Amino acid sequence: MPEFSATAVTDLRDTHTHRSKSETRLIWALCLASVVVYINLYAMQGMLPSIAEHFNVSGANATLILSFTSFSLAFSLLIYAVISDRVGRLMPIMCSLWLLVASNVLLIFAEDFDSLLMVRLLQGVLLAAVPAIAMAYFKEQLPASFLLKAAGIYIMSNSLGGIGGRLMGGLLSQYFTWQQAMTVNFFVTLALISLVTYLLPRSETKSLAETNKQSLVVKIKQDIGGFVHHLSDHQMRLVYVIGGIAFMMMVNQFSFIQLHLMAEPYGFSRFGATLIFLCYLSGTFTSYFSSKWVIKFGVQFLFRAALLVMTLGTLLTLLDNLTAIVIGFLLTASGFFLTHSCCNSFVAIRASSHRAKATSLYLCSYYLGAAVGGPYLMLFWHQAEWQGVVVGSFGLLCLLLIAIFRLSHYQKVSNTNH
Repeated sequence: MPEFSATAVTDLRDTHTHRSKSETRLIWALCLASVVVYINLYAMQGMLPSIAEHFNVSGANATLILSFTSFSLAFSLLIYAVISDRVGRLMPIMCSLWLLVASNVLLIFAEDFDSLLMVRLLQGVLLAAVPAIAMAYFKEQLPASFLLKAAGIYIMSNSLGGIGGRLMGGLLSQYFTWQQAMTVNFFVTLALISLVTYLLPRSETKSLAETNKQSLVVKIKQDIGGFVHHLSDHQMRLVYVIGGIAFMMMVNQFSFIQLHLMAEPYGFSRFGATLIFLCYLSGTFTSYFSSKWVIKFGVQFLFRAALLVMTLGTLLTLLDNLTAIVIGFLLTASGFFLTHSCCNSFVAIRASSHRAKATSLYLCSYYLGAAVGGPYLMLFWHQAEWQGVVVGSFGLLCLLLIAIFRLSHYQKVSNTNH
């Protein structure tokens, strides 16, 4: 009996150690996958001047690259949320990542701007898998003690991937031809996804949805019902709108400011102009403290504070000197990420059922905002360049103000009724 107990204890310890290693590998694999996704999504934003020159289009029209990718990514998020409930989390992630590698070959041989747009539309579909599935994957595979740590590292990896992708794009466009830059991008993506494949555990705990034996028709009705449930909620709809409009303004401001910084009197190089993306780091800092601020001040106060900060940041850029522009973008990025964090917190708290669908709807609105924002602000850029972009941004800030106060009204009515 003592010999059996000792063996059992040893087996239990080995099992715990194996599980701990598996959980750690999962965290790093999905975080690295996130870095790959955001590098591939945003490298093109750092290459806008190079794209305009190589494909003989205006700098403003080159911003459509981001819009096309964000558009297909937005709607694909909803599809992956449903697919991963049916077939598991691992397979959709792996298939999409390796197809992303293959699609990067098409970028090397893109002959005209229309072909490039079509490839980027396809890549938007492939890039959606990781952001749509990652948090649900963590929740199913990790114990509660690991979950907060995983979420914190994952959010940081999103930010670092976005910054790294934009800077890499600027660096490649500065020193390489289009084909050379895309070849480097292909090998970087191939190397990172090979590492993700090595790190990802080969097995996963089956979710309840996967083992559900209901008919396909019933499952589809449940999926549609989940989306309708959240879209019929006035407060949830307004939060989707707030996140979408905020991202619509902020991410596209960063596209047009590159064109402004490369023109006189600044005359920045292609890579030099992309250094403005380092202002995203103020948003990373804000995101880190946002959960404490939500508890202390509440979402409504923070929405208003963030709107004020974004307004001040946008106004500062009208002074049109480098110091004012940098401070302005630091403020705008900080205000945006505070808004984004509040939206995420609101959705997570309010969604008592169909949580994955609530999150995917928010992310859909978020990236749809990025897609629509490019063509919208382009109209103002053509009229008055950067000053025009600021005017267009103030239109969006006014819409944000209305949405925030409408949300406050609905919350007061809801509190009164309860």
